[in-house]
Amino acid sequence: MLSIVPKGTGWIEVICGSMFSGKTEELIRRIRRAQIARQKVKIFKPIIDDRYSANHIVSHNAQRIPSTPVAKPQDILTQAADAEVVGIDEAQFFDLSLVDVCQRLADQGKRVIVAGLDQDYLGRPFEPIPQLLAVAEYITKTLAICTRCGNPANRTQRLNKNSNRVVVGAADIYEARCRHCHEIDDSKEGV
Repeated sequence: MLSIVPKGTGWIEVICGSMFSGKTEELIRRIRRAQIARQKVKIFKPIIDDRYSANHIVSHNAQRIPSTPVAKPQDILTQAADAEVVGIDEAQFFDLSLVDVCQRLADQGKRVIVAGLDQDYLGRPFEPIPQLLAVAEYITKTLAICTRCGNPANRTQRLNKNSNRVVVGAADIYEARCRHCHEIDDSKEGV
């Protein structure tokens, strides 16, 4: 599929899904393949995501690869100038300017691989992923396994009562749920 794109042509790939669905794992797999192909790779993550490591992206099953933490999407533009492949994890922690940054990188001929949650804990679209899906050439939707019933899960259940939209955490406060088992506290819906 990707081999039909002429060398020097950029594009955007988005890997999205719920927590525990393998998004970071898939990002790491694609990045490692680019490294095997001797492509110049740069990997970024939001500075607020220090769950497992400050300087690596780390999957929930402990796969890891070095990355650069950045405060804002604009920092990626300047630091990825010489890269052929740009990886960005936890995209939902960035603002909407990430869309423009990814577009600019792709327009420069770079392969841009972005991973992030497509829905928040209430099941609402989680920006900037929906906007990235609209402009991406390639989209991969990953599914987890529902911790309640074992069906395919595309939602993230928050297990505590924190109503902030962004709460960095892992299995300590989140689990994967299917559409049927996902529970929404009605008092949080307007948040």
